[in-house]
Amino acid sequence: MEENMYQRLAEHLDRAINGVPMSPQLMEILHILYPGEEAEVALNLAIYENRTLPQLQEMMPDKADRLEDILSGMARRGTVLTTQKPGRERVYRLLPSVVGFAEAPFLSGEDTPELRRLARHWKEYLDAEFGEELARKVPLIRVVPVEESLRDPSQVLPFDALEDLLDKVDFYAVGHCPCRQMARFVGEGCEHPLERCMHFGTMGRYLVETGKARAIDKEEALRILRQATEEGLIHVCDNVEGHVRTICNCCPCCCGFFRAKLKRGLHTVSSSSYVARVDEEGCAGCGICEERCPVEAVKLSGETAVVDPEKCIGCGVCTPTCQGEAIRLEVREKISPPLSLQDFIAARMKM
Repeated sequence: MEENMYQRLAEHLDRAINGVPMSPQLMEILHILYPGEEAEVALNLAIYENRTLPQLQEMMPDKADRLEDILSGMARRGTVLTTQKPGRERVYRLLPSVVGFAEAPFLSGEDTPELRRLARHWKEYLDAEFGEELARKVPLIRVVPVEESLRDPSQVLPFDALEDLLDKVDFYAVGHCPCRQMARFVGEGCEHPLERCMHFGTMGRYLVETGKARAIDKEEALRILRQATEEGLIHVCDNVEGHVRTICNCCPCCCGFFRAKLKRGLHTVSSSSYVARVDEEGCAGCGICEERCPVEAVKLSGETAVVDPEKCIGCGVCTPTCQGEAIRLEVREKISPPLSLQDFIAARMKM
């Protein structure tokens, strides 16, 4: 009976835009994240529709007297998103896999036996079935550089103007990178800073309310982006025009998206509409850009850096340490703007 419930829960979660392919590792993850009756409660929650406590109590009368406590526990665990607008009832909905229950449990930076066990299963799942899900039709995320990486700042495209996009959000939060947390928990990973995962609006409020992130302002968000660039991290955000719910600062050694892309050749990340170009006369041949490139798109040929435009993802990681500013980003001949929200959903669900 219990296994049938988790099977139904897996099917329920798989109906989201970001689904969860069936796998033994997925079942282990669900058992950890939805213990006991929380799995049953999850089956009564929608992913894209908010429900109030009275509505849910009517659906689950046998749990009515303790349902609020159960939902609060699920929100703290990282499986249920809850919000409450001034003068309105608190509402609840089920978090999808991404951005959702794949990341939320790790964002606080806590180190517990449960999270270490969860990390092991997620790592195996990410390197197998879930990697295929991330590559479904249209990538969930896209690379976006900061303006300082461009040779001509006037060339910044509207959908890549991060500072302008950040002006449109009304709440800012930062948490710990889930991918680097998972990697460290299984004895892998790198030394890049952890507190680099930013969330905005409703998701940001939820994460701060449940102790998984801390509130910041726009100035700190921009400062984190600049620091991440210097550290050699790749900025990625939602692959939807005009939407910026999340900005991650990724490293290719830990990030599930980039591991699937680089190790398995899966199309999990959309490149930016820029490409690195080298001014041969200004290039000192120091090789630092080659060392910093996260996708091995830059190589030294003699005493000059050469960029492979097919490999280049247009992240700008190669630019900050070039003393002569010989390598910078330029707009590609073919620009690929992100899809509208409606087209993005249609493309993801089509598969």
